[in-house]
Amino acid sequence: MTVRWFILFVAVVLAGACAKEETSKPDADEPFIVNMPPGAAAVPVPETNALTKARVSLGKALFFDERLSLGNGLSCASCHHPSNAFSDTVALSAGAGGAFGLRNAPSLGNVAWQPALFYDGGVPTLEQQVLAPIHDELEMASNINTAAEQLRTVEPFASLSMKGYGRALDGFVITRALASYERTLVSGWSRFDRYFYQGDLNALTESERNGWEVFNSKQCGACHSGHNFTDYSYRNIGYGSDLEADPGRQRITLSPLDKGKFKVPTLRNIALTAPYLHDGSMATLLEVIDHFNSGGNSDANKDALLVPLELTEQDKLDLLAFLNSLTDSRSLDQVP
Repeated sequence: MTVRWFILFVAVVLAGACAKEETSKPDADEPFIVNMPPGAAAVPVPETNALTKARVSLGKALFFDERLSLGNGLSCASCHHPSNAFSDTVALSAGAGGAFGLRNAPSLGNVAWQPALFYDGGVPTLEQQVLAPIHDELEMASNINTAAEQLRTVEPFASLSMKGYGRALDGFVITRALASYERTLVSGWSRFDRYFYQGDLNALTESERNGWEVFNSKQCGACHSGHNFTDYSYRNIGYGSDLEADPGRQRITLSPLDKGKFKVPTLRNIALTAPYLHDGSMATLLEVIDHFNSGGNSDANKDALLVPLELTEQDKLDLLAFLNSLTDSRSLDQVP
C-alpha cells in the first residue's frame, strides 16, 4: 500500500497546486440550506468551502458520474448506494480493474461530523478523502486531473464549476464539490429521533423501547454515543480478522498498541448497511450482537470494555428491534 499512499500524496500536491490557478469572479450563487433533524448540531463546514447550491449540485453530479473512474465504469455511487444509506451491499466492493478493495464501504450518513475519515482515521478532511478512491488502484484507479479534463467542457459540470468556484473544472473543484455534497447527507429522521428528541412516546414499539433500555444498561453507549451513535474512537473488539493484512489504526500510527483498532461506526441506518465490520464479514446484525455478547475473542489489544454481556434471547431480539428503529424515514439526499 506504500505506492497507493505515494500516489495520494502526489494527488494532494497537484490539487493544492490547482488552487493557485487564476480564478474569475463567479456568477451569483446562493447558500445551500441543509434541512436539519431535531437534536443535530449545525453541519461543520470549512470557511474555504461554504455550502452553496451550485457547489452541492456539482458535487452530486460528480458523485453519480462514472467518468471519474478508469474506463468510465464506476462512480462514487457504485459503492455508496443511496438506498442503503450510501453504503455498499457486499463485503468488499469491486474496483475498476475487477480487484476487491481492502475494506467494506461504510455509510456516508453524517460523514460531515467525522473528525477523520476511513476506518483507520488516515485522512483528516472530506476534501482530501475524495482523492483516495479516485486514485486507488483497487477502487476507481483513475487520475483526478485526467477526469477533470474529460468533464471540463461538459454540462452541467462546466457551468456549475464556474458558478460555484469561479473557475473551470479541475482537481481542486472536484475535491471541494464532492465534499460539499457529502456534507449534506444528514441522518436523523428515524422513529427513534421522534421518540427521543420530539417526545413522541408512540414512535417506538414496546420491544424497541426495551432494546433501548438494554443498550443503555449494557453500556453500549460508552462507544456508540452522541447524536450519531459513535464517539469516533478506534477500538479493538476482539474480532479474529487477518490483522497482518489489515492492522487497522496501526497503519497510520505505526504503534503496536493500535493493532486491530478500527473506528467505532455509526449505528444510524445500521439495518440498511449490511454486511458489517470493517471487512464486511458479518452478514447480519444478530451475528454482530452475538459477537459483542460473547465478549469477543482473546487479543492483546482488545478493549477493556469488551466483556460478556449475558444477554437473554429476548434481550437480543429487543436490541435488534431498537437498532432497526434508527433507520431514517426519508432519503439522506437533500439535493434536487
